[in-house]
Amino acid sequence: MNWTPTRAAALTRLAEFAPLAGQHYRAGRNEDRGVGQHVQVSGLSPYLRHRLLLDQEVVQAVILRHEPNTAAKFIEEVLWRSYFKGWLEHHPGVWTNYINDCARLRKSVADDKLLRAAYSEAIYARTGIAPFDAWVRELRATGYLHNHARMWFASIWIFTLGLPWQLGAQWFHYHLLDGDAASNTLSWRWVAGLHTRGKTYLARADNIKRYTAQRFAGDRGPDSYAGLERLASSAPALTEDPAVTEQHTPNWPEHHTPQPGGRVGLLLHDEDMALHAPIQPVAVGMLAPQRVGRRRASRLVSRFGLQAASSTLTEANQKLQLKNAPTLLRTRSATRHWMQETKLDRLMVPYMPIGPSFHRMQWVLNQAAELGIETEVLFRDIDGLAWPHARRGFFALRKHIPDILEQLHLKTPVQTELIPV
Repeated sequence: MNWTPTRAAALTRLAEFAPLAGQHYRAGRNEDRGVGQHVQVSGLSPYLRHRLLLDQEVVQAVILRHEPNTAAKFIEEVLWRSYFKGWLEHHPGVWTNYINDCARLRKSVADDKLLRAAYSEAIYARTGIAPFDAWVRELRATGYLHNHARMWFASIWIFTLGLPWQLGAQWFHYHLLDGDAASNTLSWRWVAGLHTRGKTYLARADNIKRYTAQRFAGDRGPDSYAGLERLASSAPALTEDPAVTEQHTPNWPEHHTPQPGGRVGLLLHDEDMALHAPIQPVAVGMLAPQRVGRRRASRLVSRFGLQAASSTLTEANQKLQLKNAPTLLRTRSATRHWMQETKLDRLMVPYMPIGPSFHRMQWVLNQAAELGIETEVLFRDIDGLAWPHARRGFFALRKHIPDILEQLHLKTPVQTELIPV
């Protein structure tokens, strides 16, 4: 799979996959066929990650081609992403604790020779467990892994190799084009038995053989089932201080339709690059993606994020014919200068969820306030409808999916232009 980081490419991929989102997806979604062969799944996640596509656009395209029951499994998978993001909003301590753990473990890797050796063997595909090592190579080369492979990988990492789940989640986030703070972190916690307390996921040799199209069936060489006999036979759940998952009440913006008036700017960021706004802006800025540079992301991830940002700004310029060229804002001082230079009265900013970018939200709001600029935080409809149901397990959200789809009016075409008419 190759991902061109533009909205046009995302829409093309969505159009190609939507007819396959029913029985085709349901029957083959668990099959990991290897590099370039993931034809049973949508491959839309890198676009959804940056909201080059909105979640509701994807569901819309599928519902227009299938009855909701036929495509229910795919629609649920889209809503799993909403669920994880909403759950983390209700449990922000999980993210804070994870970041602190990663800092501590990085020091442990530097100081502990045994841990450093085991970690290096894992991330450089030297474990001797053939499928695991193949997934390492695939992730490094493509920035993507099939979701089933991610589960096997995390289980082997934790229960067979005995490595800290936080290091695995961090390494995934570094390499995944669709590396989302909530989905990635909470998926690893789910495998470890921390998300649904006590429930773990055990990678089994028979399951791997069944769903990998026999591509590791050789007796020798890199493409063999060598090492699967070493897989852990049990997966005892990890434990943590219950205070980590203490539930909080999120401070989300109230949903209302902003009224036109004054000079309005739109400030996008790598969590939400969607050019869907209730008011036509006179200026568009883009905060530079967070996941760039060797310390934060692989070259593939850095390049994808920067090119996605650039393509979004180009699209904005073409659609809006702005007097001031849309700008990529690489520093805080550049962002403040952009607000001043464009002489904004009001600023629209898509909501930044819990994760690496969350702290930027308050800074932007503070800077705008200092400059006397009113701010409007755009809270996407699907988030406002789904996240309140994500306080506990997924099934509490799942039962509300029909109501969510109805409230989003997804049985009829929705407006997806920049400025609604």
